[in-house]
Amino acid sequence: MNGDLFVSEEMVSRGEFVLDKMETRLAQDNLVHYELVSGDRRVALSDCLGKSVEINFSGRILCCYCGQATNKSFGQGYCYKHFMALAQCDACMMSPEKCHIAQGTCREPEWAENVCLQPHYVYLANASDLKVGITRAGQLPTRWIDQGAVQATPIARVSSRYLSGLVEVTFKQKVADKTNWRAMLKGDNASIDLHARRDELFAELKPQLDELILQHGRQHIQLIHHSEVQEIRYPVQRYPEKISSFNLDKQPLVAGILQGIKGQYLIFDTGVMNVRRHTGYQIELRIQA
Repeated sequence: MNGDLFVSEEMVSRGEFVLDKMETRLAQDNLVHYELVSGDRRVALSDCLGKSVEINFSGRILCCYCGQATNKSFGQGYCYKHFMALAQCDACMMSPEKCHIAQGTCREPEWAENVCLQPHYVYLANASDLKVGITRAGQLPTRWIDQGAVQATPIARVSSRYLSGLVEVTFKQKVADKTNWRAMLKGDNASIDLHARRDELFAELKPQLDELILQHGRQHIQLIHHSEVQEIRYPVQRYPEKISSFNLDKQPLVAGILQGIKGQYLIFDTGVMNVRRHTGYQIELRIQA
């Protein structure tokens, strides 16, 4: 193949490689390994650092739920019909304290039973700076990796997504709940003593946390006073000095030397690309050996 490595001959001829969130694995040395997966095709992107990579958008977008073509992607991968119809696309997914299943108004209660009415963790992480977040039990450390956190630790375990939202809102009085993705991609995080910050927040917010526990029960909201801090390293040869972001809708061909991967971003010498934001986009991937 003249020195060029393609994902498969089928992909090159048919252009049927559909982007999805990169799969991750945390090794014993705390280094993240990334794979791009589409059907039975897998590309170990962590092994492609320093190589020339081309991503060529075909112009087709497939809904991540129904697989049908859509002119525009909504909510990171859905067609408009399912973006408007599915409970997993409701605003309460971004604001769990407004959870519809807790209010008895969820449009898909069976789905919510498996997602929202499951144990969740509230955590502190060092991504662009200190932040608070939530995730389902079993999604750690994946959630931390997707946000590009270099340190993280759980600070509470709760029995539902709704309660995780109430606890998170309490901590948001003192700590941000958003990651500055540009700062995250600079890669210059200063180390944070997460245990010390947790204890400070527990003390500062004790009246509000005690009230939540009294109202909902200690069996449903458990503060975690002793937990390990997970350190996370990313496969990055060089962080960008200036952040320029690729958008396949405006620039269908992305090309450059792959210098790193962090969060769900590919870092090229020519700019960065958020893979998750392009869920459902059909591409041809070319990697020069």
